[in-house]
Amino acid sequence: MHDFVVFITRHLVDNPEQIALEHEERDDKIVFRLRVAEQDVGKVIGKKGRTAQSLRILLAAVAARQGKRAILEITE
Repeated sequence: MHDFVVFITRHLVDNPEQIALEHEERDDKIVFRLRVAEQDVGKVIGKKGRTAQSLRILLAAVAARQGKRAILEITE
């Protein structure tokens, strides 16, 4: 799942070398914290949050196949 989020994000941003993704496991949940360059935050969030919501949906689908629940937080 980690590589999946990085792969998708790398194609959205202008500065892929500044992508930082941390994860923390709690019970049956995995919380991912995504950090990108300041000028790329808008590209990851998208208009009205549509890109971020799409990322969350895809991540939830990948996690469900593994029997887990995943949450994506985008931090600045």
